[in-house]
Amino acid sequence: MVDDKLLQDEMQRANNYEAVKSEVKSEVGAEIASQANQSGAESGRINNLAGGMRQRAVDEVVETQNEVDRGRFLARVSQIVDFIFYVIYSLLTIRLVLALFAARQSAGFVQFINSITEPLYAPFRGIVPSPSVEGGFTLALPIVIALIVYLLLHLGINSLLRIFAHRKTEI
Repeated sequence: MVDDKLLQDEMQRANNYEAVKSEVKSEVGAEIASQANQSGAESGRINNLAGGMRQRAVDEVVETQNEVDRGRFLARVSQIVDFIFYVIYSLLTIRLVLALFAARQSAGFVQFINSITEPLYAPFRGIVPSPSVEGGFTLALPIVIALIVYLLLHLGINSLLRIFAHRKTEI
């Protein structure tokens, strides 16, 4: 009798399980059918949303390409600025070395360097005295100051170009 009761309970549980399983299966099927009917109406909304996302992606690619092109242009400008300042540094350094070694002012090369660097050197002439020793060896401190000022100007221009070249991002 005890075994019979246990068997009946097991059968009852199996029947309840099958009933619940069938009910869940029919509810899920009905929900899927309902969503399938709604998907036709939502299809247009989904297509509009996808089109908007696609257009935003294309716009972002175009904007990125424009920023890359601007960065390339500014990098080329920066290279030109670097070249110009390196020429300035070189010419002023040659003038400084010629002054340090008391080069003859009547020599053609010295006159050439002095004539080329004069416009660059003129604003700094006489700012501070240039100490010299016997034999005409002179430490032209205004040339050193000019080199420092041109270096700072060079760094400032390149920093400004870097600011314009950086990509703007939205947060």
